[in-house]
Amino acid sequence: MATMEYHAKDDVQQTREDIEETLGFVPGFLDALSEEDLVNEWPTFKKYNFGETEIPAKYRELIGLAVAANIKCPYCQYFHREAAKMHGATDAELAEITYLSSITARYSSMLHAQHYDHDTFEDEFDRIGAHLTK
Repeated sequence: MATMEYHAKDDVQQTREDIEETLGFVPGFLDALSEEDLVNEWPTFKKYNFGETEIPAKYRELIGLAVAANIKCPYCQYFHREAAKMHGATDAELAEITYLSSITARYSSMLHAQHYDHDTFEDEFDRIGAHLTK
């Protein structure tokens, strides 16, 4: 048991050092996590916020901003807007995300309010797709 505790403490220290190296310090929202959660959470947080993934960083942040706008999270909105700018998002792209994030929610509301048949919607979209790809 003592060996497992030692490794856990070692993992916590390595994780904290990695966070400090990556971010310059350990932000309070990460510091507030339990040691076990910090060790488990940080690799995924780092990968998808600061690493190389299949989706280029600027697009990841623009997607994050659109989601943040829809869930109405001011923390996420600030994080993803500023990170998008750091990755080269232009004012025009940020303005477009404003519209795109609203149109998805708006049309979702309209379809749900109509209680529109999902199978009909899929069939109609497939017809539209076939027409557009001609």
